[in-house]
Amino acid sequence: MPAEQARLEQARLRLRQIHRAASDLRRGVPVVLDGPAPLLLLAAETAGAEGLAELEAIAGEELVLILATARAAAILRKPMPAQAEAVAVSLPPFLRNIPTFQSLVDPTAKQPAVRDLVEVSVDAQAGAAALALAKIARLLPAVLAVPLPQPPDGLAGHDLLHVPAVEVLTYNTHEIAGLRQIVAAQVPLTDAPDSQVVAFRTDATAAEHLAIVIGNPLAHPAPLVRVHSECFTGDLLGSMRCDCGEQLRGAIRRMAEDGAGVLLYLAQEGRGIGLINKLRAYQLQDRGLDTMDANRVLGWGADERNFLVGAAVLQILGIKRVRLLTNNPDKLDGMAACGIEVAGRVPHLFAPNGVNDEYLATKASRFGHMLD
Repeated sequence: MPAEQARLEQARLRLRQIHRAASDLRRGVPVVLDGPAPLLLLAAETAGAEGLAELEAIAGEELVLILATARAAAILRKPMPAQAEAVAVSLPPFLRNIPTFQSLVDPTAKQPAVRDLVEVSVDAQAGAAALALAKIARLLPAVLAVPLPQPPDGLAGHDLLHVPAVEVLTYNTHEIAGLRQIVAAQVPLTDAPDSQVVAFRTDATAAEHLAIVIGNPLAHPAPLVRVHSECFTGDLLGSMRCDCGEQLRGAIRRMAEDGAGVLLYLAQEGRGIGLINKLRAYQLQDRGLDTMDANRVLGWGADERNFLVGAAVLQILGIKRVRLLTNNPDKLDGMAACGIEVAGRVPHLFAPNGVNDEYLATKASRFGHMLD
């Protein structure tokens, strides 16, 4: 087997293992995170009686709750070190009922009257990988964990999936393993009759990324390209909380006027946190937080997207030089860092609608979007 083919096959196997582990967390099944400091994990959001009983059978009194720093700061009522990615607190038996710890990890839920939680030590790499795996599963980044010996023992008969911590932490670098075009079909659009939709998949995941190809972009030295993350509420329902629907339809019109272009429609809802977490963030925004702080309070980063997927789609389409239709400097930097030459930026501005005014203001003031 040629070296490159062997490398891709190894990447596919790693990706498949990570997604199987994420799927188990979503189903409320424990998984083992291997590494110098192994952990037995159960996602707090989906933990049920059976999974919790399995953890307790192994853990005894050693069960801990691993949280993102922002959520830990709120629960412990004290600031966390800026460099910390994960914080662990002990979870004594009286807190191990499912409604209590699930409300502890979800800032949109009614908060229980819990005091005297104790911060405990957790290996930095293992803690970060535990939260990263919950994020890959699109769950709240909070996990119940049992520290294990090295090598892990006491797990006989439990039939648990093992996944290396280092592979979870480098997930973004091999997320596109096996990315390939599945099908292309002509789909005339109201504002762009000469268009087709091209569908892509990666290995071991159900995520499907799309490219809306208008005209013949390969005939242009630097075709117009828009990197658009899916937005169910804005794109489909016409939500006024964001400007995504206007950006989507406006980009298609602009490309049709230009004669050609590619709109990358990436499966990265809510800046990569997923639809359910985006709706949670909306609840927090209704309580006074802006879009950046709402994501952080939930335990997510301000922007969790990976532009490597979009760059890989363009390369499969044979496009290596573009004019980017965007107001977001991170997209310019991200596409360039992923090997796409950005020949220029084309502004993509839409006026506030009376509902999304603060959202747009936050984009400008805190994300650095160029909205002037």
